[in-house]
Amino acid sequence: MQILQTVLERVIGFFVSYGFEVLGALLVLFLGFKLSQWAANLTLRFLEKKQFDLTVARFMSGTVKGLILGFAVIVALGKFGITIAPIVAAIGALAFGGTFALQGVLSNLGSGLSLLLFRPFKIGDTIEVAGVSGVVEEVKLGSTILTNEDGERITVPNRHIIGEVVRNSFGYRVVDAAVGISYDDDPEQAVAILRKALEPFPEVATAPPAIIGIREFADSCITIAVRYWVPTKQYIQLSYAINLAIFKALKEAGISIPFPQRDVHIISGGVPNSTTSAR
Repeated sequence: MQILQTVLERVIGFFVSYGFEVLGALLVLFLGFKLSQWAANLTLRFLEKKQFDLTVARFMSGTVKGLILGFAVIVALGKFGITIAPIVAAIGALAFGGTFALQGVLSNLGSGLSLLLFRPFKIGDTIEVAGVSGVVEEVKLGSTILTNEDGERITVPNRHIIGEVVRNSFGYRVVDAAVGISYDDDPEQAVAILRKALEPFPEVATAPPAIIGIREFADSCITIAVRYWVPTKQYIQLSYAINLAIFKALKEAGISIPFPQRDVHIISGGVPNSTTSAR
């Protein structure tokens, strides 16, 4: 009984001495929690109204909530006379030591934040960076997810994007094809046939329009080049289908696609005695 009475007296004495501090600390934490929720929701709604990227909006909302909660905790600790200077110093020392071990992770996170804020590309764009290309499916803080025309999922760490040259062709990718015609054929007719061969394919972009013309005068043929834009995810199947359509259209028009030829002169005893054509 004596021990119980002693404990009870000490508890009563603690609440008499620190009751208001405890009550004040709990009140500060409660108000801080409510205020952080209200501010986070308000920030999220505001950014969504301004049509910010959802990932950016959620990140900013969480940041606002964390800052307000952190301030509330600091104030609550102050009610008990606890100074945060040693805590901050310890956290700083740990962060300094952990930076070397986590520098890759931290670099990815910092780069991801930069991508979310400045938005050099968005979901659905076709980008080429760090030796890979594909359609942007998701932008995370640590990495960017791409998918290519083969359906492969490519994860690019964000630190390999920031500071590099990024090619953004939005939702399309250019097809650069070429076909050779004989010097006896009319190149203007061939250009018209190639342009008409693209018409049955509504997926081919009209802006910018296809570019068709003479690329070069080769040894055995006139090279006709054709450049057109197609949706990135249909790049392979469309380019193959259009190549077949071009081949059929040229064949039906009687325009030949020559193969390389060389004239070979056979010399016997220093005097040419015959001439053959090798293909």
